[in-house]
Amino acid sequence: MFTGIIQAVGRVKSIDRTGIGVRIATELDGLDIDELSIGDSICVNGVCLTVVEISGMVVGFDISNETLSCTTFASIETGGSVNIELAMKASDRLDGHIVSGHVDAVAKLLSIREDGNSKRYDFEIPNHFIKYICQKGSICIDGVSLTVNSIQGNIFSVNIIPHTLLHTVFSEYRSGSYVNIEVDIVSRYLERLLTERQ
Repeated sequence: MFTGIIQAVGRVKSIDRTGIGVRIATELDGLDIDELSIGDSICVNGVCLTVVEISGMVVGFDISNETLSCTTFASIETGGSVNIELAMKASDRLDGHIVSGHVDAVAKLLSIREDGNSKRYDFEIPNHFIKYICQKGSICIDGVSLTVNSIQGNIFSVNIIPHTLLHTVFSEYRSGSYVNIEVDIVSRYLERLLTERQ
C-alpha cells in the first residue's frame, strides 16, 4: 500500500526485453534503501512492482506482459525519469490518499496552462473510467496523489503546485504525454458493492 507522496525521482538505467516481459533497472539516488530487500514492493510511476535485484542504488524490477498492456511501461525508455515511493509502513502517517499501485487506465495529457502560482493539467481518460472520478476527489497520476479540480465529459484537470513540479516527473510532461491513472479505491469498491446488490 502507498500514499501517493513521491519520495524520489528515479532514473531508468537499463531495459532488458530478451525474456518474457521486461526487466528494468532503476537508479534510486536520494532515497534511503538500506532496509530494502528482494521481494519488497515499490511504487514506480504509480505501478506496484516487486524488487528482484539490488546493486548499490540500482534496483531491478520485472514487468509482466499484463502490466505492459495496461500501463505506460510499454513505451518506457532508458534514461527516463520515474516517480518512486516505497511501500507504506503500518506506523506511517497517511499524507496523501490510499494508493494500491494497481493502474486502472492510461490517460493522455491534452494541455498545460498557467493558473496563478500553479499549472493546470488537462487529461483525457477513456470514457469507461470517468465515472470513477469526481470533482474534489482523489486521483493518482503516475504515483502522485492529487485532487481533481474539474471534469468535463471525459476530460479532468488537476493543479500542480511548484513543489510537486520540482519533486516529481510532472515537469517533464508535454501535451501528448501518457500517464498511469489509479482512481480512488473507494469508488471502485462502492461500484462493486452496488452492483452486487442489484
